[in-house]
Amino acid sequence: MKRPAQHTLFDFLTDTEITSEKLASLAVALGARSVAGWSDAEQRLTRLLVPVEDWLVEESIQKIKAGEDPLGEYFCRLRSAEERRDQGATYTPFRIADWMIERAAERYGPPARVVDPGVGSARFLGRAGKIFPKALLVGVEIDPLPALLARASLATLGLGNRSQIVLADYRDAPLGRVGGRTLYIGNPPYLRHHQITPAWKRWLTEESRKLGLDASQLAGLHVHFFLSTAQRASPGDVGVFITAAEWLDVNYGKLVRDLFLGPLGGQRIDVIEPTAEPFPDAASTAAITFFETGAQPEQVILRRVATIDGLGDVSKERVVRRERLEAESRWTHLTRAGQKGPKGYVELGELCRVHRGQVTGANKFWIAGEHSRDLPANVFYPTVTKARELIRAGKVLEDAAVLRRVIDLPSDLDVFDADERKAVNRFLTNAKKLQVHEGYVAANRRAWWSVRLREPAPILATYMARRPPAFVRNRADARHINIAHGLYPREDFGESVLSNLVDYLSTSVRVAEGRTYAGGLTKFEPREMERLMVPSPELLREGVKA
Repeated sequence: MKRPAQHTLFDFLTDTEITSEKLASLAVALGARSVAGWSDAEQRLTRLLVPVEDWLVEESIQKIKAGEDPLGEYFCRLRSAEERRDQGATYTPFRIADWMIERAAERYGPPARVVDPGVGSARFLGRAGKIFPKALLVGVEIDPLPALLARASLATLGLGNRSQIVLADYRDAPLGRVGGRTLYIGNPPYLRHHQITPAWKRWLTEESRKLGLDASQLAGLHVHFFLSTAQRASPGDVGVFITAAEWLDVNYGKLVRDLFLGPLGGQRIDVIEPTAEPFPDAASTAAITFFETGAQPEQVILRRVATIDGLGDVSKERVVRRERLEAESRWTHLTRAGQKGPKGYVELGELCRVHRGQVTGANKFWIAGEHSRDLPANVFYPTVTKARELIRAGKVLEDAAVLRRVIDLPSDLDVFDADERKAVNRFLTNAKKLQVHEGYVAANRRAWWSVRLREPAPILATYMARRPPAFVRNRADARHINIAHGLYPREDFGESVLSNLVDYLSTSVRVAEGRTYAGGLTKFEPREMERLMVPSPELLREGVKA
């Protein structure tokens, strides 16, 4: 059947209802069955083939050979971004995939085998097949439809005779060994921990212990893929993965940091700002990680770029000693070159220490309510408990009456008189009935009943939102819990400096200076906030404007 007049592949993508049957049939027409590893699930998917127009097959071939990915585009139209996120399927732009493969070739030379642990429509393997003409190409995929599309793309590119698609979970996929170096490359699927089954969470914990490492069951699926790669890689095998960058800082990313410094032999990390759209379906900072199994480099290269074109700019590279990474629990701030502000500007950390607010462990109980009405008045502290309280306050928080109270009992309960102690005892008995004392935070406090709020911070700041932080002068002497940061001046600067500092920060800080997670939330860790450039106290006294 010829292509209808004025009908193009773009028209097919936008005007035609795409179905799984249609895509599977197109994949078969393009030669999917010629690629090794054909599975029962794919066989079932192709039992009921539907007619595919000749023009569609021909134009798909032309586009694939021209370096495009029409099959991946069809799949992204068939399944929405939300549906694909439920399986962690995010497709990498070709310009990033090309850069990763080219840098791998320059750094490590030609491998005997290339493995993509989440192959999708074979964007990485198709490119790798051209650059490494003798390498065996192996893609792992858990979804039979993308597996078919990967086969079709590889067959169309003439790579089918040295390709294999394995329909399996990468964590237990049977890949075997080869004589020579394996390059692990790709975009491991991103799933949050609550979408991972308890059995696989146990696997993460148990397999990490075998390597002498600890793992958090709050870790996302990409953390599992790093571990699986460390398990199966032989000394000298290499890898380049692009993932969300949050593992650089969060507690549940510690396993990846330990693997990077340990068995994976991490060598380089390139961080891409979300403005470059490294993941078109998710506003997230990306990290491209290079590693060579068994290597122990004395120095690691770190870099941060704002655009995909910036990947070619080596001027922003930082060389960081391995010992520095070992000593740090968060790495994002190390990816930023030291900022240089105008003359007279300094880092905020030179003026103020930044501390996150206290974790109560059970806000519903430790925030005052009917359950605490009999407690002594002196255990209630006006506290910022929601970020919107700071946003609503503007630049100055004047009135503590608008805030809720947090209960902060002293460690030594003998300070109360007899009647007060009875009320406190009744309160704590109720807490035990509700098992408040068994929570992780309470159980690890010196006295489980004492929240130990920080002293009032002269300046308060939000730190996670889809907007820059709100900075507020805290004239109400309010406390804050862990939804806000407190800025504590290193010396008494006086009211004019603090007020002008709030004015400056409120208008000068940009979202790009923080760290953006999948979903678009931007976060400023305390140390990241301390690196913001601000006018010196002398300039602030003069009333410098942003």
